[in-house]
Amino acid sequence: MESQVRGGTRWKRFAVVMVPSVAATAAIGVALAQGALAASFSVSGQSFKVTAKELNGTGFSQYGAVDPGTTLSGEKTAHAVAVSAFDTAYIQKMCQSVVTPSVPFLGDITLRLEAGDSSDQDKQVYAKNLYIDVEDLDADAVFTDINIGVAAGSMKDGYGPGMKGGKEVANPNGFGQEARKAKLTDVKQTAWATTAGTFKLSGLHMSLHKGKGAGVECY
Repeated sequence: MESQVRGGTRWKRFAVVMVPSVAATAAIGVALAQGALAASFSVSGQSFKVTAKELNGTGFSQYGAVDPGTTLSGEKTAHAVAVSAFDTAYIQKMCQSVVTPSVPFLGDITLRLEAGDSSDQDKQVYAKNLYIDVEDLDADAVFTDINIGVAAGSMKDGYGPGMKGGKEVANPNGFGQEARKAKLTDVKQTAWATTAGTFKLSGLHMSLHKGKGAGVECY
C-alpha cells in the first residue's frame, strides 16, 4: 500500500555546523565526509533549516515529543517536535543552514552546509539510525506499507529504529506512525536536532555568508 501526502553562534560557536538534520566542528565535518562516524548534533537554543532534493529512507517512524534545550544565554527552553526516524536514509542535494545573529561589526552571519549533490546514490548523504526533531516540514511524500496510529513505544519492534530517548521527552503510549519505506521530494524543514548512529556526507562544502533569509539560507 502506498500513501501520498503533501505537507505544507555566539561567534565562538561559529565552527559549529548543523545537519538533517548536522552540527559539528569543521574537523568532524571533514571526517564525516571521508568516512562514517556516530553523530549527535544540535545548535544550542536555535533551530536550523534543511532542504533536500530527495530523501529515500527505509524503516520510517514518527512520533511526537518535547525537545528540551538551553539558549546561548543559559535559559532553559522546550520545543514541541515531531521526531522522524529512519533505519537508513540516502539524501540527495542536502543543504543545512543556521544563522548567528548580530555578530559584532559584521551583523547576521549564515553558516551553510551542502553535500550529496549527485544522482548516484553512492555519492549522496547516507545516514543510519537517523532521528530528526522536526518543527515544520514541507515536502511531497510517498509511504509504502504505512501503519498509522501505533503506540510510539511499540515501534522498536516495527520497521524503524524505535524511539530515540536521551534528553527527548516522549510518551511511549502516545500516537505514532511507521512505514516500510518513505520517499520525500522537494523537502523544506525546520528542525532543532539531528542524531545518527552513522552519518556520511559526500562532497561536503561549508561556507559563511553575510545576512540571512532567502538566497542566503537554504530557503
